[in-house]
Amino acid sequence: MLKLSALFISLSALLLASCSSNPPKSSYNNICSVFDHDSDWEDAALDAEKKWGTPAYILMAFVHQESRFKHDAQPAREYALGLVPLPRRSSAYGYTQAQDPAWYDYQKSTGNWSARRTNIEDSMDFIGWYNYQSFKRNGISRHDTYNLYLAYHEGQGGYSRKTYLRKPWLKKVAYKVTKQSIRYKEQLKKCNQAYSSSSPSKSKGQCRAAWPYC
Repeated sequence: MLKLSALFISLSALLLASCSSNPPKSSYNNICSVFDHDSDWEDAALDAEKKWGTPAYILMAFVHQESRFKHDAQPAREYALGLVPLPRRSSAYGYTQAQDPAWYDYQKSTGNWSARRTNIEDSMDFIGWYNYQSFKRNGISRHDTYNLYLAYHEGQGGYSRKTYLRKPWLKKVAYKVTKQSIRYKEQLKKCNQAYSSSSPSKSKGQCRAAWPYC
């Protein structure tokens, strides 16, 4: 009985931990609130920025657009006759909405075969890696949110063929992501102020460790 109770407690803690990564909807538009909700987002975004060169505020804007920080996000499923579930439109899944082929390419390229699309660190690393491919293959600056997102959506080949020119709606989405990244960038400058004021032991204007946005 004691063993069953311990197992139940462990499983409950695991479920709660996995759910805690999803910020409340009220915080989606404020990157400081997302970081305060779960510091894993901050650590993963800054690690991916350092590793791949895409700023954290752009990485986070991608997640905001793709999944609204929902770990198991998937395309909507359609139903035949309103009853029979049909296959989903694509294999897009998780925080990044990466499809199976792109995720496999990432795993193969990085050797990170255990990477999961529901994992915060893996998701941030994937977006950073993909944007690095956009930089290498299509010469897109890793600070150019608009074109990085077009390549992210269309794929490297699609971007080079300019398939996005036939998709006015996609260009509007890319512009939306760009605005979100600018908003996040401005907020990041203020995150450290909130960090300093949250604890009496922090002196005014003190930077949190390894914080590049002071």
